[in-house]
Amino acid sequence: MCELLGMSANVPTDIRFSFAGLMRRGGQTGPHRDGWGVAFYEDKGCRTFQDTHPSSDSEIARMIRGYPIKSRIVIAHIRRANRGRVMLENTHPFVRELWGRNWAFAHNGQLRGIKKWRLKFHQPVGTTDSEHAFCWILDQLRGRWLKQPSAAALDAAIAECVRKLAALGVFNMLMSDSRALYVHRATNLVALTRRAPFGAATLIDEDLTADFARETNHTDVVTIIATRPLTRNEPWAELPKHELAVFRNGRLGASGAVVRAKSRSKPKLKRAA
Repeated sequence: MCELLGMSANVPTDIRFSFAGLMRRGGQTGPHRDGWGVAFYEDKGCRTFQDTHPSSDSEIARMIRGYPIKSRIVIAHIRRANRGRVMLENTHPFVRELWGRNWAFAHNGQLRGIKKWRLKFHQPVGTTDSEHAFCWILDQLRGRWLKQPSAAALDAAIAECVRKLAALGVFNMLMSDSRALYVHRATNLVALTRRAPFGAATLIDEDLTADFARETNHTDVVTIIATRPLTRNEPWAELPKHELAVFRNGRLGASGAVVRAKSRSKPKLKRAA
C-alpha cells in the first residue's frame, strides 16, 4: 500500500517538516520504494515534482526538503506498486485541467474493475487504476456542468462519485482544484490541525523537531492529513470512514464540510494512536 500526505492552510505554508517525515518512509523507515510525487498549489497554478526513485534517496526530494515552497494546499504520495509498473507516468499525484483549474489527485488502495468504466473527456497516460478513477471523476463533473458550479453542488457531486468508487475496493484519496482539499478515508487516514497556541513537534521517522510558535502568526490554521501520524507528540485524529471530508483554508466545518452522498454533518474525529 502507498502513503498519502496532504495539507490545507489559510495562509501560504511551508510543508518541509512533514515532508521530511514522509520522505523517510519511502524506502528507509517504510517499504514504499516505487516512486513519489508532490503537488504544491500557488493560487491556480500547480507546481509538481515526481520521481521513480525512492524518496529516501531521491535528489529531487532532497532539493524540495531544502526549498521553502509555501502553499495553501499540498498533495504528496509515496508509492508501493501493486497495479501498474514503476514508471513516471504511474507516479502520483496526477494532474488534469477542468474549468480552467488544475486538479491534482493521489490515491491509496485498489479498485477492482475500474478500467471497465468508460471514459469520454479525460484519458489516463499511465496504467494505474488510480489515474483511471481520477479521469472518471473529472469526466462525471465535466459531463454535468460546462462551467464550475457552486461549492455546495460540487462537493455533493464529488461525494457521489467517491461513494461509487469506494464500492470497488479500498479508496483513500486526496484531491484538489486549488480551492478545496477533498479527502476520503477507507482504511487509514489521520488529521492534525495546528493553530494558536502553537508548540513544538517531533517527527516519528527522523530526529527532527520544529517549534511552530517561532514560524507562525496567531491567526494561522494549518491542517495536515497523513496515512499514519508523522509526529510523536501531537493529537492526531482519525478521519470519518466512508465520507468525503472537504477542507478549505485549513478548516473542516464552517469553511469545509464532511459530505455524504445525500447529506452533510459535522464529523466526530477519533484519536489516533
